[in-house]
Amino acid sequence: MSLSRREGVDIRPTLLRVLTDLYVQTSAHSADEERHFVELTSRLIDQVDDATRAAVRARLAIYPATPIEIMDKLGLPQTRRGEILPAAVIAPAPASAPEVKAPTEAQLRLASTLAMRPTDAAEISDMFFAAGASERAQILHNLADTPLKASPRIPAARAARALHILEMAAFAEDTANFALELGEALILTQGIAEQVVHDPGGEPLACAARALDMPSATFQRVLLFLNPEFGSSVHNVYRLSRLYDRLSERSALVMLAAWRGSTMAVTRAKYRAAYYDDERQRARAATPQGRPAVQPGSSPAVRTGTDGTKR
Repeated sequence: MSLSRREGVDIRPTLLRVLTDLYVQTSAHSADEERHFVELTSRLIDQVDDATRAAVRARLAIYPATPIEIMDKLGLPQTRRGEILPAAVIAPAPASAPEVKAPTEAQLRLASTLAMRPTDAAEISDMFFAAGASERAQILHNLADTPLKASPRIPAARAARALHILEMAAFAEDTANFALELGEALILTQGIAEQVVHDPGGEPLACAARALDMPSATFQRVLLFLNPEFGSSVHNVYRLSRLYDRLSERSALVMLAAWRGSTMAVTRAKYRAAYYDDERQRARAATPQGRPAVQPGSSPAVRTGTDGTKR
């Protein structure tokens, strides 16, 4: 920061982004690390532009270990760490659920502009798949309020057709066709679709089903029949059923956008730009060939007569 004041280049937005990226790479931090992060970012948040502040807010909104002081600073929901419990231990919902407030115009406008970069999408996807049950519940809860852009809704006709095929495949315990149809309906690669279907926790499958607006009763039947070993556990079925009932459509569509974006990140890393002289740069250096001491035609030819004498 002292260098930026002397040289005239404002590096505070970059510094805040780097600090945030380093902080979210670890799932847990010591008290000193958290205190240092709070001290640094609290000052930088007030000094950066709105775009940087929104990007940092989106990253920390889905991070389970965001310090409470930074959550207050960024205006994130006032949930405290440890309060988002696994769905299996959440008390039954009251008979009359409170009315859900519709998002304001400003929230909708913000959500429609902050699209995920492929690298950010890949990080969110990897973080979700690597997390445990309680951490996944926390991430999905935070995705509902993050300003990240969600994927558009699946057309009703395509979703209805897909739901019928998915339920029939689940009854037949045909996970291969189930993953194939799920990938086509949600426009996912086959690798991501199979990872969603075969995930041992089941939370990715709940996100995919919610993105298709699958009825709760249908989702429970899918859990029971698709994987008999998983469906035979009452705890698993009840936990995911409770999670599915509380999962918002926006959270599922934001996660769907992360899955799609992560594929672009892998593709960009696999292929790089080609230039006109790439072939010349990759060509091996040819072994130099020395010129012969005697060039052709530089000396008279030696003739041999019929009697064997040279002439």
